[in-house]
Amino acid sequence: MAHASPQSSRIGLSEGMLRSFHHFAINVADLAMSRHFYGQVLGLHELQGNEVPETLKTLVAAGKVSNFRLPNGAILDLFAEPALGPPAADPKQQFTRANHLAFDIDPALFEQAVATLRVHGVAIDHGPVTRPTGRGIYFYDPDGFMLEIRCDPS
Repeated sequence: MAHASPQSSRIGLSEGMLRSFHHFAINVADLAMSRHFYGQVLGLHELQGNEVPETLKTLVAAGKVSNFRLPNGAILDLFAEPALGPPAADPKQQFTRANHLAFDIDPALFEQAVATLRVHGVAIDHGPVTRPTGRGIYFYDPDGFMLEIRCDPS
């Protein structure tokens, strides 16, 4: 892929034209297991009824898609792909251009989040780690996609 030259980048969108992050869509092998993980383990709100985007109502009704609202209003879409095989036996083997999806948490709740992951037997990649930018723990969803729960320094 060719990169834009500094001169050609001037014809792009102006800073601030993109208003916010809207949604992130991932494929999952077992929609029921992933719904439980994102809804019950991570505590995200699953969209129901009129909350479901009109364009996805048919797929949601057919059990092929589930949608979760993140606290900042962005949406996480889970698309059922039952034939989706594991990318590699080693979950550390990257299989997508996306590296991880990070969720922010209040620093006072960070240890509770870590304990919740452990109670549910969630596969931890590494952490908790402490950096000048805060603390984080990296773990895998049921399909091996890396997630992070992170907080600013307390």
